[in-house]
Amino acid sequence: MLKKTVRQMLIAQIFSSLTVSLCLLIDNIIIGRHLGVGAIAAYGLANPVLLLLGAIASMLSAGVQVACSKSLGRGDQDGTNEGYSSAVALTILISVPFTLLVLLLQSPLATALGAGTEGTLFNDTRDYLRGFVIGAPASMGALILVPFLQIAGKSTLLIAAVGGMTLGDIALDLLNVYVFKGGMFGMGLASSLSYYIALIIGLFYFLSKKCIFKFSLKNIHWKKIGELFKSGLPSVFSMASIVILTFGVNNILLGLPDGGSDGVAAFSVITTIGNSANCITTGIGGVALTMMSILYQEQDRSGMESVIKQLCIQALLLGALVGGALIGAAPLIVKLFIPNPGEAQELTVFGIRLFALGLIPSCLCGALKNTYQAIGHPVYTEIISLAEGALFPTLIAWILSFPLQARGVFFYFFLGELTALISLVIFCWIKNRRWPFPNMGMLLLNRDFSVPKEDIFQVTLSTIEEVTAASEQVMKFCLERGASQKAAYRISLSVEEMGSNSVLHGFNKDNKKHVMSILVMYKENSWLLRFRDDCRAFDPIHYVPKKNKTDHLGIRMILALADDAKYTYSLSMNNLAITIREHSLEETDPEPAIPVEA
Repeated sequence: MLKKTVRQMLIAQIFSSLTVSLCLLIDNIIIGRHLGVGAIAAYGLANPVLLLLGAIASMLSAGVQVACSKSLGRGDQDGTNEGYSSAVALTILISVPFTLLVLLLQSPLATALGAGTEGTLFNDTRDYLRGFVIGAPASMGALILVPFLQIAGKSTLLIAAVGGMTLGDIALDLLNVYVFKGGMFGMGLASSLSYYIALIIGLFYFLSKKCIFKFSLKNIHWKKIGELFKSGLPSVFSMASIVILTFGVNNILLGLPDGGSDGVAAFSVITTIGNSANCITTGIGGVALTMMSILYQEQDRSGMESVIKQLCIQALLLGALVGGALIGAAPLIVKLFIPNPGEAQELTVFGIRLFALGLIPSCLCGALKNTYQAIGHPVYTEIISLAEGALFPTLIAWILSFPLQARGVFFYFFLGELTALISLVIFCWIKNRRWPFPNMGMLLLNRDFSVPKEDIFQVTLSTIEEVTAASEQVMKFCLERGASQKAAYRISLSVEEMGSNSVLHGFNKDNKKHVMSILVMYKENSWLLRFRDDCRAFDPIHYVPKKNKTDHLGIRMILALADDAKYTYSLSMNNLAITIREHSLEETDPEPAIPVEA
């Protein structure tokens, strides 16, 4: 089931990331073909400010992914609503002042970014900043709502939103060039309006009655705001590293004889194309952040190992596929941006091919650093982000610029990512005091995390016969771990009842193929039963009391046994976790009532 979820989330995440980056790619193509290489250079100089906005939005988006995934993993719906309300409030409180500040300081900002104080480069940089920042509230809002759509399982709506944004950007860019002739200001404004299109499409779900998140001013808490910032802080390091790298490489190129504006333009195109290619890294990292946060809260070590293994396999496959395509098609792609032969075109083709070589290590680093953020090691994530995003690539660009001039600068991504990955493997080797492969030592989980594998029973099934067989296996599993006949029977009966209920009533609601995962874990004199299926949402904890007391007696008896019962619907899956202590299993037959804690 987790493999299926990884694939579904990865497709949606990659498509979302690709479509967002395509807007920038389309802007660059139209700018280069209709406004010239100088306009591309202006776009490149404006990038640090755009990336700063992206850094803030990415921080809150990552904070949502971690904090809300953890609250869902704990079965805390109120905590998730607090995260949702606080994130929406922060989006407004940050994006609006940011927009006003950039509009007020547009000329000094253009100068500080290296565009000078007058002339075409200065005017183009200033104009693009002014047009783009108008869409700051929408671009920030759209990015922050993405993890909520993923958690709610609304991948189709997410794809529709980013698809609408892309089509809108293309149409508005062409209108600007051929009809309004608004120059760089019009190009920035076109991007802004396309973000508002995406936000409006996404709001169809968040303003509907079907939305599983509830906004309320009462749910805005300083403690939750602090949690969002703390959880998302590592992503700030990642985005800040990109800002530092962009500023540093631009200045290195400006100081080289064969660099100058041609070098900056080449770097701008490489960055734009690279952002689209790096959608696989972003997708893999996003899936790792969300899924690992949930599985970590459930202490599902085997699930975490399965997910990271799948993500690493996808990193190798997608990195090789996209990288190979990029190497082969580099000349054709670059001509879309820079149609006229020359030094700028040659530098760009050379740099794109080097960039492609770094995709595999970039994907692997993305999966691992987001996993560390999800499992409570944000410092590791921050260090990796700074190392791979700024320190290693900037240092490599500077060192190689001496013997190789501008061409040496464009080794920054490939050698920077490779150095970061090798350093991470060495660190995990030292930390674990053993080679980290193939026993998932790269996860850096504590040795006492979760419980030994021999104390976990896990099975995936799809038929009533498999439920019956699983129930018998659970009976044997419990007896082997010292449970009494009575306790083992009750746990086995619980598995059979809940499993049968899903298969008989949930699997037949549509024509789709469904599966169910059942986990039984023994830890510290208590038993954890977790039921997970991909059927439509069904909350047995709150649904049963509304029915006649003679209905669903099996579910009532199981919940009456439970010392704790939590239900969440996330990642398009029902998740029910029941904790039963040993003494509860030895008591007389419980009355069919819902536990207070549930």
